[in-house]
Amino acid sequence: MSKLLYIQASPRKERSKSSQAADAFVSAYGKRHPEAEIEVFNLFDADLPVFDGPAVEAKYVILHGKEHTAEQRRIWGEVEQVIEHFKSAGTHVFAVPMWNFGIPWRLKQYLDILVQPGYTFRVGESGYEGLVPGRAAAFFARGGSYSEGQAAALDAQKPYLEQILRFMGFERIESVAVEPTLAEGPEKAQETVSRAIGRARELAERF
Repeated sequence: MSKLLYIQASPRKERSKSSQAADAFVSAYGKRHPEAEIEVFNLFDADLPVFDGPAVEAKYVILHGKEHTAEQRRIWGEVEQVIEHFKSAGTHVFAVPMWNFGIPWRLKQYLDILVQPGYTFRVGESGYEGLVPGRAAAFFARGGSYSEGQAAALDAQKPYLEQILRFMGFERIESVAVEPTLAEGPEKAQETVSRAIGRARELAERF
């Protein structure tokens, strides 16, 4: 059975503009693929391990070819569980708001756990090789418009996530910018969300 993992990176639940668009994609995808397992995973509700000093030490024990202590095995086991959960799906959907031109800290924490040598990438003869072949649909909500013009240089949200996914081996990444959601008032925001929902449903038909 195929699995879709729907990763929500906003704590705003149903008020999240990125989630509203992503919800439309997931709903349409579920109708098109009734056999698929769909799991919703909100990062602000998840009990993610802190990737702190002890976790870094446990990582370097592996890199140096040494044996973990019992405590290091426990710490690294928590990291492995998060990675295995992520890799259990072949399709990933991301709902991502822009925070200070980038991604929310909780998503950054999640990615710092996931991107580990030997698990989601490796170094081969030709350089870095991703170990997570798959496909992703990402919905990026932004208060202003950052897809073109001078403001595009400030966008550290969409390019960063796309780069990380490619690095891990994703073969197909489709992105939808939900913008602007604040800068031009509530009426324009509603038009923006409605347009993004329409694009999300169309995109689901091609997944």
